[in-house]
This record gives sequence, structure tokens and C-alpha cells, in this order.
Amino acid sequence: MCKKGETMALFQIGNEQIMIQVDSLGAELKSLKKKSDDTEYMWDANPAYWKRTSPVLFPIVGGLRDGKYCLGDKQYAMGQHGFARDMEFTLKSQTNQEVWFVLESSEETLQKYPYDFVLEIGYELKDSTVVMKWRVSNPSEREMYFSIGGHPAFRCPIEEGTKQTDYRIWLDADKKVVSGILRNGLMSEETVTYSLQNGYLPITESLFADDALVIENNQAHKVALVKPDGQPYLTVSFEAPLFGIWSPPGKKAPFVCIEPWYGRCDATDFNGTWEERKWGQKLAAGCSFDASYQITV
Repeated sequence: MCKKGETMALFQIGNEQIMIQVDSLGAELKSLKKKSDDTEYMWDANPAYWKRTSPVLFPIVGGLRDGKYCLGDKQYAMGQHGFARDMEFTLKSQTNQEVWFVLESSEETLQKYPYDFVLEIGYELKDSTVVMKWRVSNPSEREMYFSIGGHPAFRCPIEEGTKQTDYRIWLDADKKVVSGILRNGLMSEETVTYSLQNGYLPITESLFADDALVIENNQAHKVALVKPDGQPYLTVSFEAPLFGIWSPPGKKAPFVCIEPWYGRCDATDFNGTWEERKWGQKLAAGCSFDASYQITV
């Protein structure tokens, strides 16, 4: 089903257990519902807190130092998280179980990012799981550098009569995780160690006071949101080497983001080139990069 508007179209697919809606603007997942009780798991993009639901971050994750990067002898400007999230994708294919969208380089993108590319975003339903798929292809005759990541926001609290600090985060790490600390959107040299009790991290009012938790170096590959009664209600699984956990600091926003990344923001003291950005990806001429993550409810 496709509901058309002036600047976007919502595409819907479903199976016996779940149903999703994806916006062609940014190929963004806007809704994930369990059919048995009509529970909505995705944040509704209320701009009072955050105007997005699940943007795809490409060709950068996070921000650039001073909003610029150097490539060869030229300097380019690009906003936080790149441009794909604000561009209209074209529907490539749609079945009852899977939908794919595509965005290709253009004169507009080449002004910010001087590489030819094909970015494909797919969503496949498997029982109560959504598999979010990325494919980046390099159709040119030279290497390209990029980063890509997810930024899905999930309702938390999700049960009426509860508050966010009643909930916990579970990670598939035993005793601790070490998180970087952001300063003005850039990675500082500071870190903080969070002790875990059987993998559980309480959500406190100060947990996101310094912005997102940035957890690098393959410390965990599953993150779940856990209800006050101890039952996980949503799990994000991924192979990405780093990820973020975020809710807007100081806003008491009723959602938590769990964000698998292949790339991250610049460090506060970064003076390198585009090719030297930490966790960035390199793609040979004529090749493709494939990655995915899963949301299970």
C-alpha cells in the first residue's frame, strides 16, 4: 500500500506478526507495529523532542570538525549525519515481505561528496523481526570513502503509567562497557565505564547528560530495552563494530535510540583527511558494501 503526499510516500508491508511503514523521504522506517495488540514501537517524530524516527546516516555518521573535511586539495562542507536522510529515494522493489529503495549520486550530492555512489536501503520481515539492509555500491573507477549507520528511535516508556527511569537497557556484555564522551558533537579523549549487573544498565536521569553513549571496539552486538517487570520488549542485533545509545539530554524525551554504526564523528582534535576518519569505510572501484541489523519485538 502506498499513501502519497506532496513530498513523500509511505510504503507498508506486513506479515502475520508485524507491520511496518517506510517513508520514501530518507527511506526512513516510520512505524513498526505488532499485529496481536497494535503496539507501536517506533518514536512518532514529535518535533518538540526530535523530528525524526529512524534516519539512515550517510555518507557520514556524526559530525565533522568545523563542519568540513579535506579530500585531496579541496575542502567540502557537510552537515551532521550526511544528506541521505533528507533526500527522496526511489522505490526499487516491493513484495509482501520486503521493500527496497535506492538513491544515486547527482549534481547536488557531488557538491558535498565528490563520489559517484548507489545507496540501496531494504527492509525484510522475518516473523517478529525487521531486517534493515544497507548496500553501498561504487560505480566509479576510483576508491570511495564513506560511513553509514542507523539511528532508530524506540518508544521508552512503552507502557502506560510507567516512566523511562523504570526501564533498563540490556547488552550482551557481562560486567562492563566503556563509552566515549561527546563534547559539542565531537569525540573527546574522555571515557566512562558503566558497570553492568548481568548485562543490565539502568536508565537514570543523568545517563544521557553528556549526549550519546558511544561504545566502540565490538563490546556488544545485542542491545535490548527492558520493561519494569524485567521483560525485554525490543532487541537490536548487529555486527557493526560500534554503536550509540541516545536520548536528547535534558528533555525527558520518551524514546531511546539504539544506533549501529560503521563510522563516527570526528574527534575534538582531529586534523586528518577524509580518508583518515576513524571507523570510516573504504570501497574499491566497482565493488559493493553490504551490512544489516535486526529489530525484534
